[in-house]
Amino acid sequence: MWGMTHMDEWRPVMAMLVFNLISAVMTALVKEALQQGLNSLVLITLRQLVATVFLAPIAYFKERNTRPKFTLDMFVYHFFSAALGAALSQYTFFYGLKFTTATFAITFANMAPVLTFLISIALRVESLNMKSKAGTAKILGTLMSFGGVLLLSLYKGVAVTHAAALSSAHHAANSSQVGTTTDKRTWMLGTVSLLANCLFFSFWLLLQSRLTKKYPALYSSTAIMFFFSTLQAGALTVTIERHSSVWIVTRRLEILTILYSGIMASAAGFLIMTWCVHKRGPVFTAAFIPVIQIMVAIIDFFFLHEQIYFGSILGSALMIFGLYLLLWGKKKDAAACCTDNKQVDEEADNKQGATS
Repeated sequence: MWGMTHMDEWRPVMAMLVFNLISAVMTALVKEALQQGLNSLVLITLRQLVATVFLAPIAYFKERNTRPKFTLDMFVYHFFSAALGAALSQYTFFYGLKFTTATFAITFANMAPVLTFLISIALRVESLNMKSKAGTAKILGTLMSFGGVLLLSLYKGVAVTHAAALSSAHHAANSSQVGTTTDKRTWMLGTVSLLANCLFFSFWLLLQSRLTKKYPALYSSTAIMFFFSTLQAGALTVTIERHSSVWIVTRRLEILTILYSGIMASAAGFLIMTWCVHKRGPVFTAAFIPVIQIMVAIIDFFFLHEQIYFGSILGSALMIFGLYLLLWGKKKDAAACCTDNKQVDEEADNKQGATS
């Protein structure tokens, strides 16, 4: 019995580690495909279409006897879930990825748990006792994470690896016509886009925590979300991109990126996230994002030869330390809440026994 309970506790952890590996490979593939000219909106649309086609039959046969009735209320939930978690979240991430690096984009995604926590407090989903140690840890962790974001956004520093330095020199020699001011503007534009991605993702996690309770058919719910996001991204692509040539995908890397992103990152990845939100909540799920950063940094340096800067390392360390300080405070609060509830139950049982 203890072994089964122990396994149940570790399953969400193992699931999120698998999700992190999938996301790391996807980020590296997307970065390379975007640099080769793949349109980000076309990528999102085709990625969601592949995910829908892949997951819909599985959802239909697996949950045909347990699927709840699809009401108007569920339509609204799934529509906004698709807009926040797929269409808008992916577009802002890919746009930010285009103007920064894969490592920076994933590093910036570490803000998602902090923003999720702050929004949860604003919506009164989470509590904050500023007089307790846990409350102080939450505040300090939030401030440190924001400090790390500012450091990442405003300070690059020197390249910390020999390969990165060579890549930087090569890039500077081949693109001397591009001014430093322009580089800073595009970097800040990418940073703002990544911040928007974190906001959309945080709102999606909170929405998903309610949706899984109202519509517990995870496969069907995810497939419906992908179908809606395909229509949303497709409509946005047709509106913005007037040339039909953007839909033509012929390069092997582009096809591989679309298939991998649709089947693995979308279909498998969102199922894993949704299941973990259902089991452990939105903050726990968001807390595993920093692990992706390590995986992406390895792929980034050894395969994509991206530049790694001292400012990125310093800002990342500050952000991750602040994040886990926040999570430590949350864990202490949860433990204290469980203890208080247990005491209340014991007192109620004692009163009931005395009355009897």
